[in-house]
Amino acid sequence: MTLNNYLSEINKNLRSISVVSIMLMLCTLIVGCEQPAPDFLDTDGNGIYLAELNKKFLVVNYWATWCGPCIKEIPELNELGVQQATSLNLFGVNFDAPDAVVMARDIKKMKIQFPVFATPVEEKLNVLLPEVLPTTYIFGPGGAIVATLVGPQTEASILLAMGIED
Repeated sequence: MTLNNYLSEINKNLRSISVVSIMLMLCTLIVGCEQPAPDFLDTDGNGIYLAELNKKFLVVNYWATWCGPCIKEIPELNELGVQQATSLNLFGVNFDAPDAVVMARDIKKMKIQFPVFATPVEEKLNVLLPEVLPTTYIFGPGGAIVATLVGPQTEASILLAMGIED
């Protein structure tokens, strides 16, 4: 084997190794950067991660269209979501868990201006489906439950339960 043939053979081997190495690195990067599945979905199809929600207070309100007190408290919750956006995440849960078409209609009917979970949340939030409506669960930053409020709430009553003065 001549020196040129020998060097040519080494060059081919190095190219093969380089291509394989690059492919392995790309596969590792692609798999390693893959986002895990979201914990929840909202009715707009947005993926929601519990780790992100746990960075602020989380207020989860269970409501239904047939619940008179729920209807009364929605404007307060809408205002809370706007006024306290930097200190809390506010989500609703339709107690009746209808299909997507009915859910969208119910949200519009109730004039809800905050996100509504489209997937069940009880297991991941470690709460029970409420027996009375409306029910509002408040979780502190970090995810621990700090209050369960039964009955219609105001912005002030929720802030008080969070330990925030109005």
